[in-house]
Amino acid sequence: MADLFSEPFEESSKRGTPERRIYSVSELTGSIRELLESSFGDLWIEGEISNCRAWNTGHVYFTLKDSGAQIKAVMFRSAVRYLKFKLEDGQHVIARGRLGVYDPKGEYQLVCEHVQPRGAGALQVAFEQLKKRLQGEGLFDTARKRPLPVLPAKIGIVTSLDGAALRDILKVLGRRHATAHVVIRPARVQGEGAAAEIAAGIRELAKVRGVDVLIVGRGGGSMEDLWAFNEEPVARAIQFCPVPVVTAIGHEVDFTIADFVADLRAPTPSAAAEMVLAAKTEFCARIDHLQQRLVAGVHGQLQRRRLTLQGLERRRGFGTWPARLALRGRHVAELSHELRAAIGAILIGKERQHRAVRARLDAHDMRRRLVAIRAQLSAADARLRAAAARRHERAQARVGTLAARIETLSPLAVLGRGYAVCWNVDRTAIVRRASAVQPGDHVRVRLHEGELYCEVGPEKPEK
Repeated sequence: MADLFSEPFEESSKRGTPERRIYSVSELTGSIRELLESSFGDLWIEGEISNCRAWNTGHVYFTLKDSGAQIKAVMFRSAVRYLKFKLEDGQHVIARGRLGVYDPKGEYQLVCEHVQPRGAGALQVAFEQLKKRLQGEGLFDTARKRPLPVLPAKIGIVTSLDGAALRDILKVLGRRHATAHVVIRPARVQGEGAAAEIAAGIRELAKVRGVDVLIVGRGGGSMEDLWAFNEEPVARAIQFCPVPVVTAIGHEVDFTIADFVADLRAPTPSAAAEMVLAAKTEFCARIDHLQQRLVAGVHGQLQRRRLTLQGLERRRGFGTWPARLALRGRHVAELSHELRAAIGAILIGKERQHRAVRARLDAHDMRRRLVAIRAQLSAADARLRAAAARRHERAQARVGTLAARIETLSPLAVLGRGYAVCWNVDRTAIVRRASAVQPGDHVRVRLHEGELYCEVGPEKPEK
């Protein structure tokens, strides 16, 4: 018994059972993820969207559910940007994706790569969503629609250079309003990036000075071909355009978001050009009508005045009015003559006063005084220069006299006459006597030109 209970109970229990494996939470979650991802490939799942949230990162998180179950789903930003419509709660959709596990929460979810509405197409859903939102903002209200200009001098066109729409517009404008200035901003009207080009074209033409109205359009096509005009950037560009915008997109049965936002929608590009110039036609017709009314009114007024004048002439009191009028004319002529004479006399007096004032002003004219002062200064300058010249000449003469005197007293002049000056060797004293030096001494003899270095020899006896 002692041997039986001497070993630990756990060790004895392990002998009869297999060894167990302990998983960490991360290992178990990773195994589940590998199992799900390997067991299920691409999945197509149909359900209703709920709890849809779009994060500022661009990712969209939502739940797909039916009557019996639900599954969480995520659509990353790289896939969201290809959606033609906005995911919203309550939409019945078909999603394509793959299963994945979100390790931090231990939840499995559907990673969606594509979502399409059940029933209606994605483009139609996107169209209705944007239409409903912009309508709620009041962009379709008739109160914000602006009238077209009466006489557009400069017309902007945003369309493709290769399409028939541009040719149709230019043909109508050339026939109806040949003097109109047309500014064309080429833009792609279908395909990737077409909406951005159309919006940029509207903004650029709106900045062109003198543009009165814009025509935005293209020819017919499918809903996919016309989709660039259903995107929000185009609608916003039309909304903020400072001049009226006429849209001519597709055929008469085609309606786009741009048509609802524009100030006027034309069924075809040719009709757009007609509408732009319709106000001009009405204006010209109105001018013609008013001209006719004005001419008729003037003729009628002249006729009535003529009849009134004839009636007055037939009255007895007005029979002598030409004579009285002639007398009045003579009186007016006499008064005019007297008035001219009085005015002439006044003008002559004023002229005399003007001349007198002018003479007094000329006497105090600073320009004349400056001329006199300038003449005085010139004379004084001339006198000063003459005096300075005379003093200079006298100074030069005196300097010459003093120089001559100095030259006369200069030792160099004596040397010039053949004399010489004898100095000791270090030029500190003049040798005046022969006894001042000894034979063998050296002396310096200064001549008129140059100097000699001499040695004293023995004295020679006199012969």
